[in-house]
Parts: sequence; structure tokens; C-alpha cells
Amino acid sequence: MENRDVFSIDIAGVRRDLPLFEVKPGMRIAILNILGDVELVDACAVALAEKLADIPYDVILTAEAKSIPIAHELSKVTRKPYVVLRKEYKPYLGDALNAETLSITTGKPQHLFLDEKDLSLLKGKKIVLLDDVISTGSTLQGMHLIADKAGGEVAAEAAILTEGDRAEWRQVIALGHLPIFYS
Repeated sequence: MENRDVFSIDIAGVRRDLPLFEVKPGMRIAILNILGDVELVDACAVALAEKLADIPYDVILTAEAKSIPIAHELSKVTRKPYVVLRKEYKPYLGDALNAETLSITTGKPQHLFLDEKDLSLLKGKKIVLLDDVISTGSTLQGMHLIADKAGGEVAAEAAILTEGDRAEWRQVIALGHLPIFYS
């Protein structure tokens, strides 16, 4: 494994060293990967639940895959159901709603699909959009499109971390912020 530079951060009382990866020439980002990090996911779910306590909502909406653990644990803590948008269509999704996004980590267009079985969980409901890290906002935008198509109302946007210098991230309920690293 290559010796990488890291960005150290305290998230919900848990310290992590996030590896820096170049995503464009001269631009690096710190990568938060919560998959398998039970200690961090548990702490973040409790902290996000506290921040969301005064917001009326019915359901949590997230996109696969890295944010699934936080959606699951936040659902357990808040006793609110969660829905996962898929990034690839599968026949069992039926008449799925979809929206297109562009990820900073892949650099390619992606689609988000809402399983037809989950439509009733969003229709007429107040929704918290949840992501692990909000960077460009494209996944967030895709989740907004799906929530609108499903007939739901976005009550809040939440993430473990935001990233970059976008003013609109001030409205996101988050536990911290990551800078972008330029060389």
C-alpha cells in the first residue's frame, strides 16, 4: 500500500485519518469510507439524530452504497424507516423512478433508481436526504429529483461531512466539513 498523505478529523467524538486521493490533476480530496467502521457509524448516527430532533420528518432517503450504514443506524436510533436508491437498474426494481447524477469520486454519470416497492414510503411524506459526504451535490440533486417525482417533500438535507467551499452547504445538517486540497 502506498504511503498516502492524510487529513485528520474528529467526527462525533471519533478521530479518523482520512487518506487523500487525487481526483483531478492538482486536486485531492479526503476520502471518508464508513463501510465496516461500526464505531464511527454508531457515533455519527447518534449525533445526527440529535441534530435532526427538532425537524419533523417521516423517512430517510439515501443512495447506495457507502451511506447505507449511516442510514441503517440512523433509522435504528430514530425509529424512522429508510429507503436506499440503487445506482444500477435491476429487473426486480419494477417500474422504478430514476434520476441522473455525476459523482466526483467516479467522474462518470450515474443513475439513481427508486424501487417501485418503496414509492409508498416517500409519497406524501417528509423526507431527510442523507449522504456520507456531500461534495459536488450531484447525488443530493438526484435524491431531490427522486423525492419530487415520488411526491414527497424534502424536510432536510443531512450528511456526516460536507466538502468544498459551496455556500449552499451551510443549509446541510452535518457533523463536519472537509476542505479540498490543491497543489
